[in-house]
Amino acid sequence: MFLDFFLLLRKHALPVTLSEYLTLLEALRSDVGSTGVEDFYFLSKTALIKHEQHLDLFDRLFDEYITGTQSTPVESLPVVPPEWLNGALENQLSDTEKMALETAGGLDALWQTFRELLDEQNERHMGGGHWIGRDGTSPFGTNGMNQEGFKIESGNKSVPGGNRRAAKVWEQRAYKNLDDTIELNTRNLKMALRRLRILTREGIEEELDINRTINQTSRNAGVLDIQMQPSRKNRVKVLMLFDVGGSMDDHIELCSHLFSAARHQFKHLDFFYFHNCVYETLWKDNHGDGLNRRRERIPTWDVLHKYNKDYKVIFVGDAAMAPYEITTPKGSVEHYNEEAGIVWLDRFKAQYPNLVWLNPNVSAYWHYTQSTTIIREWSGNRMFPLTLNGLEQAMKSLKNPKIVFSI
Repeated sequence: MFLDFFLLLRKHALPVTLSEYLTLLEALRSDVGSTGVEDFYFLSKTALIKHEQHLDLFDRLFDEYITGTQSTPVESLPVVPPEWLNGALENQLSDTEKMALETAGGLDALWQTFRELLDEQNERHMGGGHWIGRDGTSPFGTNGMNQEGFKIESGNKSVPGGNRRAAKVWEQRAYKNLDDTIELNTRNLKMALRRLRILTREGIEEELDINRTINQTSRNAGVLDIQMQPSRKNRVKVLMLFDVGGSMDDHIELCSHLFSAARHQFKHLDFFYFHNCVYETLWKDNHGDGLNRRRERIPTWDVLHKYNKDYKVIFVGDAAMAPYEITTPKGSVEHYNEEAGIVWLDRFKAQYPNLVWLNPNVSAYWHYTQSTTIIREWSGNRMFPLTLNGLEQAMKSLKNPKIVFSI
């Protein structure tokens, strides 16, 4: 029963276990919910999905399973003019009339009829019970009163909806921005960076320890024995180095989101800028015409001496440059560096065992750039893409350097 649904989820790499599938079957046998499609959607999502980053993919696969075919792209559907669905008065039906409305025969029949109507209808429609439109009893349109149907948004957000009985609730996909294949925004960056937070208990015992209190009270035959503990504090220390200028100009917005999220997540955070590769100086101010960057250089040796090995270092850059900018003295495009960039990179690697490189370029193209390959090898394959999944893997690697990224 529903084995094909379980296999479909597994086929698309959703981490659904056999025990979770058996839990779902047990819930269905126990009549936890009714037998409607919507109830099965919510029940299966609750039983099978453990992380919100998988909700969007689950919704798409659920739609594929229910309709019996792959989700139809919006572009392939005939265009429904928004004016067909606007401008009518709100329909007023009595409770008796609402109860008298018949359903359209289930989701499969709805879908087939919907596609046929899209092909046949050639004008705006309001009221009635057959065509796609507004304020009627048809299963299709907006602000209608059918108890099982497809809601089509009117494009006018000021107009209130109908009775909220649309069958395909999973198409709302409220979590679609959490798909781990998309570029990151500040919200899901924060969620991914949170995996690095290392919380320790230090200081005065000022916080109730509920578990120890229950345990000690039980040992005292019910006599209350309150146990206190120090509060938890975020002690992780992070040093971020951002590549700026040149090809990194294409990723300014994404890096700004990353920086904003990092400042929110980490109490102990410091940052510096470099261009293409790290050399003998870094800087912290990118404003103006570049004069600040030239005047207010910070010796890289000072950075290495100030921040001890307890810091976790995150390089952010596309690693795209001429190879000699990494391997050759005086190879920098900005100045004549006395030592090759790889020498300074090696000093960072020797100082900081917990180090990763985040690359905003698509990982499938990394091997086409020789400099990216050089830096990836230098990092011990701890270069990760700036996707939700890549960032989460990077945070795990900062805790455990044995975790690497393989293309």
